[in-house]
Amino acid sequence: MSKLLVKPSGTAGRVVDVTPESAGWTYVGFTLHKLKPGESVSGGEAGRESCLVLVSGKATISAGETDFGSVGRRMSPFDGKPSSVYVPAGMEWRVTAETDLELAVCTAPGTAGARPPRLIGEDDNTQEVRGRGNNVRHVTNILPETAEADGLLVVEVVTPAGNTSSYPPHKHDADDLPRESSLEETYYHRLNPPQGFAFQRVYTDADASGRRELDEAMAVEDGDVTLVPKGYHPCATIHGYDLYYLNVMAGPKRTWRFHNAPEHEWLLKP
Repeated sequence: MSKLLVKPSGTAGRVVDVTPESAGWTYVGFTLHKLKPGESVSGGEAGRESCLVLVSGKATISAGETDFGSVGRRMSPFDGKPSSVYVPAGMEWRVTAETDLELAVCTAPGTAGARPPRLIGEDDNTQEVRGRGNNVRHVTNILPETAEADGLLVVEVVTPAGNTSSYPPHKHDADDLPRESSLEETYYHRLNPPQGFAFQRVYTDADASGRRELDEAMAVEDGDVTLVPKGYHPCATIHGYDLYYLNVMAGPKRTWRFHNAPEHEWLLKP
């Protein structure tokens, strides 16, 4: 199995736990909890901010002295916009499930006291359609660079069955602003119906001899996480199965500037 593919460890509790140490990088952390009604989870790390994304289900959420009450509407990541809560670095948070709950905890380095916690409600998320034809996908911006945070960038994407996404292939692994930013990235994948699968390739440019430093092609199933430490990272889902993914990005500068693979950039022409 690819070292970039992280399988869930079970069906209850903390089923995914990607840390900078386990991923072998510096910035992004991603944890996925599956809770039953009445079950709780808490967290908050010194020096790391969090974005709590309700992938599905409803919960009561508090952060520091702020009680956000009951949060969440959708029961599936394929059914409407998400509810999320931003938590600044070093602040404790607590989530208690009101229904079956799938909670994503997205983290990156941050500064304590930089800003208060806040609810990112369903109606606070902007949405857009990218691509055309079999490259159409539907994007929900949860924590874009226009929203306040220290390092986190968080976005959801739904790719209709049979379509490609994160395509034409692009990368963001060079600290070369304004042309390109350096960002680590995780993809949390869900399929609808859940027995489906999709594909993701993560690869770098070839050198003069035709060799690539990184070239991994992965079949992703419902609940899998893929790691993108560098390189291009397109996805494709098969006929009959819609693909959802939750992206978490962070790097030395909080901006998303990407470089398209030049041999495929012709696909963007009208």
